[in-house]
Amino acid sequence: MSDEQQTKIPQATAKRLPLYYRFLKNLYLSGKQRVSSAELSEAVKVDSATIRRDFSYFGALGKKGYGYNIQYLLTFFRRTLDQDELTKVMLIGVGNLGTAFLNYNFLKNNSTKIEMAFDIETSLVGSDIGGVPIFHLDELEERVGPEVSVAILTVPASVAQPITDRLVAKGIKGILNFTPARLNVPDHVRIHHIDLSIELQSLIYFLKTYPLD
Repeated sequence: MSDEQQTKIPQATAKRLPLYYRFLKNLYLSGKQRVSSAELSEAVKVDSATIRRDFSYFGALGKKGYGYNIQYLLTFFRRTLDQDELTKVMLIGVGNLGTAFLNYNFLKNNSTKIEMAFDIETSLVGSDIGGVPIFHLDELEERVGPEVSVAILTVPASVAQPITDRLVAKGIKGILNFTPARLNVPDHVRIHHIDLSIELQSLIYFLKTYPLD
C-alpha cells in the first residue's frame, strides 16, 4: 500500500485496526480461513456496517455467505500496523500504573517492547521490573537513543510538561499520556491522551443512557 493510499484511511478506522488484528490472528492460529462481518461484530463489539466500511478502505470486499479471507486481512494489518518491525518504547514514572506496564510489557504484541524506564525514586533506580532496567530521570538524555521513538508518560501532572519538553528534544515522535495534563508539543509529535477517569465516566454514561437490554 502506498503512503497516498494509507492516508485515506480515517483515524477512527486506524484506531480499530489493532482490535481487528488481535482477533483475526487468534482465528488464524485456530485454523480458520474465513470470517464474516457478523462474526467479527459479535467478537469485537463493532457493528457490521462499520466493519464492512473499515475493510473497504483497503480493498477487502467480503462476499455474502462467504466472508473475508483471514490471511489476506492479516497480511494487510501486519504491513499497516508494522507488526514485522519492533517499536522500542520507554516509560517515564514507575508508580503503580507504570509498574503494571512494566510487568505486562505488551507480552501478546511481539512488535512493541518497553526497553527502559525512568524515575526519581532512588530505591527503584538500578533495579528492574519485568526485565526492564530502571534509570534515574537525570540520565534520560544520556540513555535514550534514536532507536526509541515512543514514550509512555505516567508521572504527576505537575511535571508532565517539562518532561515532555525533554522527550521532544530527544526526538521522541509519539507520547502516550496517562496524566491529566494537556501537553504542548510541536506539530511533528503525536500525543494520545488517556484519562482513565473520563473513560470510566463515559462508560457509566453510556450504560445509563443506552442500555443494551
